[in-house]
Amino acid sequence: MAQFDMIIRGGTIVDGTGTAPFTGDVAIRDGVIAEVGQIDGDAAEEVDAAGLLVIPGFVDVHTHYDGQATWDQEMAPSSWHGVTTAIMGNCGVGFAPALPDRHEWLIGLMEGVEDIPGTALAEGMTWDWETFPEYLDSLEKLPRTIDLGTHVPHGAVRAYVLREREQPGAVPTDEDIAEMGRIVGEAVQAGALGFSTSRTVIHKSVDGEPVPGTTATAHELVEIGRAMARAGFGVFEIASDLRREWNEFEWMGQLSRETGMPVTFAALQSIAKELPLDEQIATMRAENDNGANIVAQIALRGNGIIMAWQGTVHPFRFRPSWLAIEDLPWAEQKARLLDPAFKAQLLAEANDFTTAPPDLGQLVMAITMGWTMQFEMDEDFDYEPQSDASLAQRAAAAGVSPQEYAYDMLCRDDATGFIYLPILNYADGNLDFLVDLQGADDTVNSLSDGGAHCGTICDAASPTFMLQHWVRDRKRPGKVSLETAIKRQCADTARLYGLHDRGVIAPGYLADLNIVDMERLRLGKPWLAFDLPAGGKRLLQKAEGYVATIKGGVVTFRNGEWTGATPGGLIRGPQHAPMAEAAE
Repeated sequence: MAQFDMIIRGGTIVDGTGTAPFTGDVAIRDGVIAEVGQIDGDAAEEVDAAGLLVIPGFVDVHTHYDGQATWDQEMAPSSWHGVTTAIMGNCGVGFAPALPDRHEWLIGLMEGVEDIPGTALAEGMTWDWETFPEYLDSLEKLPRTIDLGTHVPHGAVRAYVLREREQPGAVPTDEDIAEMGRIVGEAVQAGALGFSTSRTVIHKSVDGEPVPGTTATAHELVEIGRAMARAGFGVFEIASDLRREWNEFEWMGQLSRETGMPVTFAALQSIAKELPLDEQIATMRAENDNGANIVAQIALRGNGIIMAWQGTVHPFRFRPSWLAIEDLPWAEQKARLLDPAFKAQLLAEANDFTTAPPDLGQLVMAITMGWTMQFEMDEDFDYEPQSDASLAQRAAAAGVSPQEYAYDMLCRDDATGFIYLPILNYADGNLDFLVDLQGADDTVNSLSDGGAHCGTICDAASPTFMLQHWVRDRKRPGKVSLETAIKRQCADTARLYGLHDRGVIAPGYLADLNIVDMERLRLGKPWLAFDLPAGGKRLLQKAEGYVATIKGGVVTFRNGEWTGATPGGLIRGPQHAPMAEAAE
């Protein structure tokens, strides 16, 4: 009988601790790593990893698979990019607790905030739960390619407690807040990893209403955090505009110091945030110097809208000619768009902004006329594009107007062309500001939004982008070392959420691994798929170079193709470190 279930031989091991890569073997038994080094034993399966990287599975702490996880086992696109653990329920949106008459309302909240087709959610979810513990039980029924953990979302909790009183600007009573705390505590005891809320004007329901947490007081948020702490460990996650009068860091620091829990926030260059990013980080660090544990979640590239005719937005979204055909079947739309007469008519028109959200004027202008901020997504697209690659510059070189160049670009490849608009995190026209942040102990790589923004964003590929761009290909000064990149996307993200059993290649840890051909690693071109329930659309992006992804000792993907294996499941609460590490 074989000594091990699997031995990965001769790979370049980057173990997730931040130490230098080394060549060696990894032996797996019963779903965990048994030995690392030069291994003489035998195994039921041996994998030759000579010339390849052997790294831990990626831990993605900011996803929105709350609906998809109830019906989908493959968990794409995150699983295509080496992710073996994902945490969802971020930004205060999710589907539990849920009163039966609130299902449609919660779907509208998720659709508005995260651009997930409401029809897909309505058809895909079975709603065999009401309370949060029942939601966890439902999630546990379906085996998957990856492990999932989740937050308790503020929006669902507020709607459950306030019922018809949950309206924009609603002020809960002390009894309401106590009941919210009780629900969050019950959820944490059942296995939730934390609580999440959103306080940003960008986040609105499909009806245009602000999300429930937007006007919540510091008192309400702190009391909920205290209830979570009384129930056990949890992470308090927030997306906020960080308005100066809110003093967000003050109460976040207070909550963290009082409870010992980490508080984590989305740190971005954003048109919605009052505080510039450097001030966000400095204010956070001032609180941490005073005993708090606040952690900034940073995105590794510009949070870019991918615009297409069939996407959620494109530069001609508010032209009368487009508005006249936007509800037609795609075949009819495409025929019109490829008609030179229709093109001439549309380009001669002015935008009709009466249908645009009135409080998102800057964003609307960037989408419809921001030619210097928009970039052509060609086959070898660089996600850190320079100004000479903008539509404005390329149109000038081609001798046409930017709007005509944009129109023709969208019509390429049978009207499936894409335009990239980095609306957040690209104020400087480069990503230089992220170099130092990626080496900091008070930040984690995050904000992939896997499973969300189905018609506008495809950042679930962030772990692949990290390796391809930041480690290998970046043209500007300031690359990130391989060992630092792996630590940040594996061990650091896992430990933030108390998942001390993964993210490191060492005996006793979960055998969650990726085998990667670094030379061949490459992001593919995005495409729009219509494969969600009810034909819902989503942007997808694959990658070359993942030789294998292993979850709990089982190969889930070989050369980018799903094997059909589903060893993943639901994470309930913090996970203990292996005995060897605990003893140290």
